[in-house]
Amino acid sequence: MRVPQFMVGFGPTVWSRTRGETEYGLKAVPLGGYIRIVGMIPPAEEGESKRATRMRSFIAEVRGQALNDVRPSDGDRVFYKKPWWQRVIVMFAGPFHNLVLAVLFFTIVLTAFGVPEPSTTLARVPECVLPAGADTATREDACEIPLVQSGPEAGQVCEEGAANCALPARSPAAEAGLLPGDTILALDGEPVSQDTEVGWTAVQRSIQRSPDEPVVFTVERDGERRDLTVTPIENVVWDDPEAGTTQVVGYVGIGPEQPYVQQPVTAVPGFIGDYVVRAVDRLVEIPERIPALARAAFLGEERDPNGPIGVVGVGRISGEIFSLDRFSTTEKISTFFQLLAGVNLVLFLFNLLPIYPLDGGHVAGALYEKARSTVARLRGRPDPGPFDIARLMPVAYVVAGLFLALSALLFIADIVNPITLG
Repeated sequence: MRVPQFMVGFGPTVWSRTRGETEYGLKAVPLGGYIRIVGMIPPAEEGESKRATRMRSFIAEVRGQALNDVRPSDGDRVFYKKPWWQRVIVMFAGPFHNLVLAVLFFTIVLTAFGVPEPSTTLARVPECVLPAGADTATREDACEIPLVQSGPEAGQVCEEGAANCALPARSPAAEAGLLPGDTILALDGEPVSQDTEVGWTAVQRSIQRSPDEPVVFTVERDGERRDLTVTPIENVVWDDPEAGTTQVVGYVGIGPEQPYVQQPVTAVPGFIGDYVVRAVDRLVEIPERIPALARAAFLGEERDPNGPIGVVGVGRISGEIFSLDRFSTTEKISTFFQLLAGVNLVLFLFNLLPIYPLDGGHVAGALYEKARSTVARLRGRPDPGPFDIARLMPVAYVVAGLFLALSALLFIADIVNPITLG
């Protein structure tokens, strides 16, 4: 296939140079890129209605512009004349390149840097128990400020001595004397595995099934073993969020250190598979999250930290990560590769959506053409020829318009009401 243009970016051309039959160049808006293949839209099918309508005139104009690129010398080097499977390969190659990069970056993250896994060494022991959404949650003196203890206003600052107002209760862990840096060796005399994630899971389960029951923590501190008795308090958590059911479990108030643990190459497929499932869920949720995004951008509502984020937002979060001293160099580089991997994987999934003008739309058109040809052959009818993708141009313009509108909305929201690490 003849390719007259290979461009990085969109909009006005900043620089270009022709090599052979292809013009290579840079565009003014560095948000992607494209190649232009000759003959993406086939000539009109025989028997196509000539009755003039606004839509038919529009399709005819688009078809004419596309066919103007075709030279007599091109022969069979036009897109629509190639077999369906060759067109599928060409249109799948771009998204597949994103997938290859995602796999490469995720492999680097998992095998060279590792992923954080909870250990049995404590990283934090909060001094008190704060209600969910407490006004003072980010303050260093949060345990010294009285709060409303229950009801719809729970967590709001109040005057000490007033009804339903008191200082936050001390956490069971702090009350028992647990400290950051303690390593949990045993619970009620039962040894706890020191393998990352395995040991911490055992600690969590033991605490959750023991509300209001004393648990003896055997910890190592400064090379010495100590036994500390902790009584978990009751904590209500979701049992089945969809059904709206809850359960009462024990709560102590401790958080584990999460060292980076290198993973074997065999862990990469499963990791990517889980990431793909979450990414697909997020893509499906985008339409329902747009109203909240618009309100955050124009009405000042709180931005959903799990909502969609644009290029500006990704850049802002990256800058925050690299500017914080509490992140080690390893964590910063690992996060950088994870961002690259995540962006490439989402691009792979997004571009394969069977919607024209995305690559997935061209792939779907070629597969439909093959299916149509097979059905015609089985019925003893002539091959109906190339699928006329020009008929989907109105859809393409709508999709492009929606994509540009979403990009603009994300751009505005990421500037006026950004998602931050805070």
